[in-house]
Amino acid sequence: MFKGRKLLIATKHQKEKVLAPILEHELGVSCFINPDFDTDSLGTFTGEVERELDPIATARKKCLTAMKISGCDLGVASEGSFGPHPTLFFVPADDEFLIFIDLKNNLEIIAREISTETNFNGTEIGSLNDLMEFADLVKFPSHGIILRSHKTDTNNIVKGITTVTQLTEVYKNLSNQFGRIYAETDMRALYNPSRMAVIKNAAKKLVDKIKSNCPKCETPGFSVSEIKKGLPCKLCNSPTNSTLSFNYHCMGCNFEVEKLYPNGKSSEDPMYCDRCNP
Repeated sequence: MFKGRKLLIATKHQKEKVLAPILEHELGVSCFINPDFDTDSLGTFTGEVERELDPIATARKKCLTAMKISGCDLGVASEGSFGPHPTLFFVPADDEFLIFIDLKNNLEIIAREISTETNFNGTEIGSLNDLMEFADLVKFPSHGIILRSHKTDTNNIVKGITTVTQLTEVYKNLSNQFGRIYAETDMRALYNPSRMAVIKNAAKKLVDKIKSNCPKCETPGFSVSEIKKGLPCKLCNSPTNSTLSFNYHCMGCNFEVEKLYPNGKSSEDPMYCDRCNP
């Protein structure tokens, strides 16, 4: 279905470096980018352009817009968000979505990867020593830094700082004008190897989904559409919050199947039961 076709990677931040090798090897496609499409027009991490849509809708719009401009019917785009982990509330996380769109075959396949392996951080800086301590904390210079006059300023801002000389010079210029300044991690993929690694893992999940075909009609993307809780307690048989089954759904023929006990166990330890261990 995909072998020999051209696939557009909608990015201006060099994500093709981790996406193209995986997609080309696994799907037999030929990847390319369109440098004329500015993905920042849909939102920037630093606030110059606010993201108006949720991450999936943004990735979809990014992909479809780039495909239209490029005259291509096969594309992939990613969108990342940074903040507290959805379940480990005080731990910062990188939440990446990848969307694969095939207009020729009316397919849309989405993969998600959430990782705590991120250097996402930001703080107010009052001295050069403070700045160097922050730089060490966020893996500088392998990971870029952004400096600006204050946290919400989108005018006096310098991005993509990757050398000590540049960092020192920008700090002196800004601190001479504004006193205390704000330092943050540059979360754009080309300046953030940790984020690139998460995008790479998302790409592996994506190709696994693409290569999972419906047992009824062979449409790609036969994957988990719903996770059902309710694994019974081994002691009292009450339903717990542990996973009971996965529901799989086909986008082509709407065939569905439920697979019980996906984690290899048919009951849960009583320590995880709200009735036995309230």
